[in-house]
Amino acid sequence: MEQVRKRAAPHRVVVLALDGVIPFELGIPQRIFGRARNAAGEALYSVVTCSVRPPGPVRTDADFAILAEHGPEALAAADTLVVPASYELGPVYEEGRLTGELAAALANLRPGTRLVSICTGGYVLAAAGYLDGRPATTHWASAEHFQRLFPAVDVDADVLFIDDGDVLTSAGVAAGLDLCLHLVCRDHGTAVANDVARRTVVPPHRDGGQAQYIRRPVPEPQVATTTTARAWALGRLHEPIQLRDMAEQETMSVRTFTRRFREEAGISPGQWLTRQRVERARHLLESSDLSVDQVARDAGFGTAQSMRQHLQAALGVTPTAYRRTFRAMADGSR
Repeated sequence: MEQVRKRAAPHRVVVLALDGVIPFELGIPQRIFGRARNAAGEALYSVVTCSVRPPGPVRTDADFAILAEHGPEALAAADTLVVPASYELGPVYEEGRLTGELAAALANLRPGTRLVSICTGGYVLAAAGYLDGRPATTHWASAEHFQRLFPAVDVDADVLFIDDGDVLTSAGVAAGLDLCLHLVCRDHGTAVANDVARRTVVPPHRDGGQAQYIRRPVPEPQVATTTTARAWALGRLHEPIQLRDMAEQETMSVRTFTRRFREEAGISPGQWLTRQRVERARHLLESSDLSVDQVARDAGFGTAQSMRQHLQAALGVTPTAYRRTFRAMADGSR
């Protein structure tokens, strides 16, 4: 008799809804994780929302409340905890300490639970001590206050999110989308994450960091951008691309182009090219039967050794290990 494969239970995501929660951010985990499916169409995550109190209404920052059907005991079953932002954090925001109610709720978490915050939800993780000695981010408008309140945290206000392994933090509001998509990609590969992004009608990856969203003096009118150069480079990732080649697409000097590129993308042209090539390599490793050498050439790394070094630095795995993991997931064997 053919043996029937037993499917592993979906990864359980628990979203902690605090009074004053922002509805948009509260809905992000359900929208992203809740849409992730494997090749057989099976849900890869289960998502539940809980309160620090017994099931009941939770105030939001809008003119309506939400009904949390789970109490703090739901945290005991969490594989991943997500804490969205709230405008009623009280002593957490003002003094950097948890309320007794919140501390009791977090005490339900099992060791090893993955911790995620969206925007100022990071204040909760920091007040609980989870961010001590770690890099973290939050909304750029709160970054200075966050750093003063939690000096043991290494705050980076320039990025959209930070992945520190089992603890991840994101910048404001929509950066929660970026972080949750990143987690889907980390857990199940680019094909699954791209599918969720397409269904949500958002980009699977945004370049740059928060710097591009901070208010600054209005630039001179009709200033050229670097979008043409980026589109040109994306169509030629398999070829050697020099900085001067990209600058020529915008009819700029290399110096002006580099400065303008950093202002728009938040990273250097070289860093951007490497990221695009890593993403191209990931896609090919997951979706094609090309040899590692051919993937390296098509992604623009030239040699398998060069690609191996870049993937190891970006993802912490070799090309062969990456393919083995995510091709297996795509085939539904995991």
